[in-house]
Amino acid sequence: MADYYDTLELQRGATQEEIKKAYRKQAVKFHPDKNPGDSDAEKRFKEISEAYEVLSDEKKRQLYDRYGKAGLGGAAAGPGAGRGFESMDEAMRTFMNAFGGMGGGGGGESIFESFFGGEMGGGGGRSARQGASKRVNVTLSFEEAARGLDKELVVTNLVACTTCKGIGASSSQSIKKCSRCGGSGQVYEQRGFFAMSAACPQCHGEGKVITDPCKSCKGEGVTKEKQHVKVHIPAGVDNGMRLKMSGYGDAGQGGGPPGDLYVFITVEPHEVFEREGNDVILNLPISFSDAALGCKKEVPALGSHVCRITIPEGTQTGKTFRIKGQGFASVHGQVRGDLLVRLTVETPTHLSERQKELLEELRTLEIPGNMPNRKGFLDKIKDLFS
Repeated sequence: MADYYDTLELQRGATQEEIKKAYRKQAVKFHPDKNPGDSDAEKRFKEISEAYEVLSDEKKRQLYDRYGKAGLGGAAAGPGAGRGFESMDEAMRTFMNAFGGMGGGGGGESIFESFFGGEMGGGGGRSARQGASKRVNVTLSFEEAARGLDKELVVTNLVACTTCKGIGASSSQSIKKCSRCGGSGQVYEQRGFFAMSAACPQCHGEGKVITDPCKSCKGEGVTKEKQHVKVHIPAGVDNGMRLKMSGYGDAGQGGGPPGDLYVFITVEPHEVFEREGNDVILNLPISFSDAALGCKKEVPALGSHVCRITIPEGTQTGKTFRIKGQGFASVHGQVRGDLLVRLTVETPTHLSERQKELLEELRTLEIPGNMPNRKGFLDKIKDLFS
């Protein structure tokens, strides 16, 4: 086994307070209840307990500093000194002594609550608790999401009982201290070396009991009520966005604040438009003749108005025209999106005989310069096989 000072990660001149602090830190870390089934942690716990058993006692420490472990072999050194703790009972006794006994002090606080973060239960009297938050789903049309609107929602919430003003009792005289836990909200029981705490089963951790419940709310302090809530939905909201309405959830308990209302947005798809971020996309089909000769087109935009675009001659499928500021507003106050008009050149079908004649004539007049995409593709094919 390593030097006792090294085991506790201490210098030889450490004070008793530093020794106790170092031991407590490691004892909590390697305690068997924190590391169930871990044999290495159990061994480490025994080692640090033995080191503390010696260094916390000034007489044993003087013998150890002068003669090492060999100086601890006599009966005066006490059990475990110099030979290692063979059983967990010895290590646990050292642990209990270091933490000041079973109960943790005059406040009835257990060892687990003091040093393990209160893992074994809560309680402590009636406390203020925030009310539950609520969720409501709102479906908007594409145009509603673009312009924003005010909506009135109907939400069923728990509200403070008007009869008892939220206390749950017919009068304040009907609220008594719990006789089982004495008002602490906790009960304690001994389990092996530890005093465990749990919520009092009689008052459910409240510390108080109601002897004459309010007849309107049956002692709950709250009743259900339908409420009409007006919510402003800003322009530019999108699918999956969530609006928070602070204080519009269930009433709190014990004087706690109310919960919140979360409005989840769903936007219906549009027959013509698509959305990409704050931009609006319009896929516009044009004829082969319009694409070849060029033309002017009026296209719809949000807000039931139209925009004009000029399509130059020789326009290809996939060409996109950007119309600034005709997209969605940003809910974050940034620049408004644009309207993107993407062209699709349609191949004519169900041709008349005259149309076929004209197209046949056009085909005989075509030259490579008329077909830049085809020429570029053929050049790449030649390079590939050359």
